[in-house]
Amino acid sequence: MTDTFDLLVRGGTIATSNGIAPGDIGVIGGRIAAIGSLSGAKAAEIFEAKGLHVLPGVIDSQVHFREPGNPAKEDLESGTRAAILGGVTGIFEMPNTAPPTTTRAAIEDKLARAKGRMHCDYAFYVGATPANIGALAELERLPGVCGVKAFLGSSTGTLLLSSPEDILAALRAGKRRVAVHSEDEDRLIARKPFAERGKPWTHPVWRDVETARGSTERVLALAKKAGRRLHVLHVTTGDEIPLLAASKDFATAETTPQHLTLAAPECYERLGAYAQMNPPIRDASHREALWKAVRDGVIDVIGSDHAPHTRAEKDGTYPDTPSGMPGVQTLVTLLLDHVNKGNMTLERFVDLTAHGPQRIFGIAGKGRIARGYDADFTIIDLKHSRTIENKWIASHCGWTPFDGMKTQGWAVAAILRGQIVMRDCELVAKASGEPLRFVETLTPEAA
Repeated sequence: MTDTFDLLVRGGTIATSNGIAPGDIGVIGGRIAAIGSLSGAKAAEIFEAKGLHVLPGVIDSQVHFREPGNPAKEDLESGTRAAILGGVTGIFEMPNTAPPTTTRAAIEDKLARAKGRMHCDYAFYVGATPANIGALAELERLPGVCGVKAFLGSSTGTLLLSSPEDILAALRAGKRRVAVHSEDEDRLIARKPFAERGKPWTHPVWRDVETARGSTERVLALAKKAGRRLHVLHVTTGDEIPLLAASKDFATAETTPQHLTLAAPECYERLGAYAQMNPPIRDASHREALWKAVRDGVIDVIGSDHAPHTRAEKDGTYPDTPSGMPGVQTLVTLLLDHVNKGNMTLERFVDLTAHGPQRIFGIAGKGRIARGYDADFTIIDLKHSRTIENKWIASHCGWTPFDGMKTQGWAVAAILRGQIVMRDCELVAKASGEPLRFVETLTPEAA
């Protein structure tokens, strides 16, 4: 009997839990139905993947899409268009919008805005504040919510949870993993004079290593006291790595392509405030410590921390300039370039961008090429070389700090739940993103 599929991805090199090897994938009803040699199979649609690698759909677990509040920088449609063009099939969006995502109404508003407009699958963080601690246990279980995000130091937006008492109370309110921006607010306030006017290179002097290290040490201790799983976002210092390595039983960690690629002072000399983000890009010694943490397994996931601002804002005078840079569209090619340079294996790339997010956050049916999982694929050409250019960026901000950088390894197609949505680096389908599901909050209907 000949197998018949809705979609057949044929002749590629597939990254499965059994290794990376040639094979075919058959898809029925948006899910993976067969993996292996399917030479006799028939399908309504065939994607010829010869010479390409078929990876689990990349999940970017930290993006800021600025809707509602700042459409000139980004919105849910443009942000996910950028994601799909870069090969990202799922995102977690952050709560520091205007107004912030701190209530049921705000979450429901984002989900309503997302319907029919987002090009990849999505989930939203709820932001923790002193005012909503009592509601966090309920809010974290709402459909479409990936968890709680706490800003322990002030960054873009108004969200802040800085006192030890409030942090501990938030950690005790609920059960799902809590993600934190880890910088010490009191130290940021005390050191603000180190941010010299007109000198963006003083950004990592103001927001120094101890600002991050001390905060991470404190929040790890509080999470252990509360018995709560923790996820430390955008780790930037070598000093934090031993703390995180000693806490792997309950804590996971993220770093970003920016912190693995750029280094101070060169990036500030070349890019000025366009290199400004929180926590900052630091010197090469910290970059190398982060790479060692990636290789040692201390870093569990890489997210882009996509945080766009307009050129007009970035062209202002530091420190009045905002922190953040776009990154969701360049995440895949930057990391594949590192694969080609020998900084990480392709297997490690898959673990950091698909298996890791699925494992850490309990995403249902995503993050792996396995029977029964959603047919989400990031299809890459490891040999393809191309220069990143501002004109390629789909975000409303229209720029990238990597403009002019030639990278080897690009996403050339993306498949979302069995539908080809990007092909030959072009969007080829209407927005069809849906809310991500999570094992800890599955309802009978969702399951």
